[in-house]
Amino acid sequence: MQLKISNLCKTYRNGTRALSDVSLTVTEGMFGLLGPNGAGKSTLMRTLATLQEADQGGAELDGIDVLKEKDSVRRRLGYLPQEFGLDPKVTAIDMLDHFAALKGIRSKTERTSAVESLLRQTNLWDSRHKRLGTFSSGMKQRFGIAQALLGDPQLLIVDEPTAGLDPEERSRFLNLLAGIGQSIIVILSTHIVDDVNQLCTDMAILNRGTVLLQESPQGATGRLEGKVWEKEVPRSELEQTLTEYKVISTKLIGGTHRVRVFAESMPGPGFSAVAATLDDVYFLTVRG
Repeated sequence: MQLKISNLCKTYRNGTRALSDVSLTVTEGMFGLLGPNGAGKSTLMRTLATLQEADQGGAELDGIDVLKEKDSVRRRLGYLPQEFGLDPKVTAIDMLDHFAALKGIRSKTERTSAVESLLRQTNLWDSRHKRLGTFSSGMKQRFGIAQALLGDPQLLIVDEPTAGLDPEERSRFLNLLAGIGQSIIVILSTHIVDDVNQLCTDMAILNRGTVLLQESPQGATGRLEGKVWEKEVPRSELEQTLTEYKVISTKLIGGTHRVRVFAESMPGPGFSAVAATLDDVYFLTVRG
């Protein structure tokens, strides 16, 4: 199973260049798409989900033209957008049964089996007769995954799925995604670096509509080993430090700034070598 994206471009009517020659190759497993807000991630996800058109370029899912053979793609696609609406008065089991019918599962027996299986997989079976309006944010996201998995998709796209979840629900949701991503292509679009670090075997960083990097999280982090340094800097020296060194990030702890910098060798007195993280990769890549 392979998704090949070639030179996708999209410019909106207001002149915003959302995608600029985006090319990626995605295979089975969890693929992380990282980038700040406004990077073009949602535009790319909606294009792959056949919800909007690209200006030029192409995408192919195992021989199927994503931009032209939309019905064929939709039969193989599961999609969880960043925001989705649910009727708050309908129960989880009735709503999922409705979605299953819309997905083309016409046999009542097959729908019943699929609905029960997915509600159990997403740990919502005990809440199946509760109205969706009573669900927590995390439960709604898990229900969103359940509807996205109807029809056994080969490609699952999830857009910012853990934004706003509390730590317990976020952990539960990430574990659910990890299990799903073992046998199909799952594209996880997010600005949360730790989600990609935990789940993904491959990733890309997108900013201002351009792919800046595609690599495994481990490979990208490994290239920085021995080149990340840290030092505690008083507030009075922070401005000079920011000017003098290639600063990756700063963190204020107890009135003192802990500064991480990139350098090929010891950058100066007081610095000590520290293990590189995916956050370091992300900040350095996005900031150039």
